[in-house]
Amino acid sequence: MTTDNINYSELAAQIKQWGQSLGFAEVGITDIDLSQHEAQLQRWLDAGYHGEMAYMAAHGMKRARPAELVPGTQRIISVKMNYLPPDASFARALGDKTTAYISRYALGRDYHKVMRNKLKQLGQKIEKEVGALGFRPFVDSAPVLERQIAEKAGLGWRGKNSLLINKQAGSWFFLGELFVDIPLPIDKPNQEEGCGRCTACLTLCPTGAIVEPYVVDARRCISYLTIELQGAIPEVFREKIGNRIYGCDDCQLVCPWNRYGQLTEENDFLPREKLKDQQLLTLFAWDEATFLKNTEGSPIRRIGHERWLRNLAVGLGNAEYDEAIIAALEEKRLSTPPMVIEHIDWAIAQQKHKSAQHERKKARLIRIIEKGLPRDA
Repeated sequence: MTTDNINYSELAAQIKQWGQSLGFAEVGITDIDLSQHEAQLQRWLDAGYHGEMAYMAAHGMKRARPAELVPGTQRIISVKMNYLPPDASFARALGDKTTAYISRYALGRDYHKVMRNKLKQLGQKIEKEVGALGFRPFVDSAPVLERQIAEKAGLGWRGKNSLLINKQAGSWFFLGELFVDIPLPIDKPNQEEGCGRCTACLTLCPTGAIVEPYVVDARRCISYLTIELQGAIPEVFREKIGNRIYGCDDCQLVCPWNRYGQLTEENDFLPREKLKDQQLLTLFAWDEATFLKNTEGSPIRRIGHERWLRNLAVGLGNAEYDEAIIAALEEKRLSTPPMVIEHIDWAIAQQKHKSAQHERKKARLIRIIEKGLPRDA
């Protein structure tokens, strides 16, 4: 088939059917003009909100210029894929301070690999239809403004927490893109702003990372602090992290639109038993070999064992006082790098402070009881 006799409208409809058959919940198509987002991107970078994520600034405005990233690109196919597991148990895990909370997107197989493979299959299906095709799949792996692209492709709007929100699905989904060099008809951009006056995500973010509507200071974000940050977690944020040891879902949990969140149909995204709702002490006991084995194929593996222990030490410091916690921290202190030791020492101090508080309350209670007893008791 030559490009002269391709019916691009029919092809676009076919692409959406193929996408759904591959497991994508929704598929949209847009052009490559993202110039309206360049000024906002530059302001965000100038404010230093990207923190240690130097790659965010390394490519300049290439994020907003898809044709510079992949020369010849004419259209972008934007897809979303649901990841919410059937039994997310948010409240149970966050409410028990001895349980390690891992962001629900990270409990299964690494979404980068799953979605990139499916996008590649989609590109191959298109290529089989039109002949030689220039295409490249991206899943949070290159300088791409994925949320702005998805919004322009009609998949939803960017919420005040900066995540893409869909009226029928909330925000429990991944985004991916397929850059192609054919002039497909584009979908109508999303025109609605569904957040209205709601500010739940701004007011309930544990660390105040959403500094204004649609703007996140990554340096304060728990996901950044537990995943992207290479060194020590600033002490000012440690108590606020609670038992969240990898990522944070709070700004999604409080979003009213997520009452419509759709469950995943992808088995690869189902939670692994060894990761979901495990005790902090259980995970803290893993040596590096165990960590690597149990996180094989998981996005968690990329933080490495050292930062895994760092995060868990913070969680243990925030747990209720327990002699077993102090013992585990002191034992691990003998065999860990200095960066982890810093967090272990903080956690031990937190635990001992809680122990002292516990003893004071206990002594006060004994005095109250003794005062109330009869003289001959």
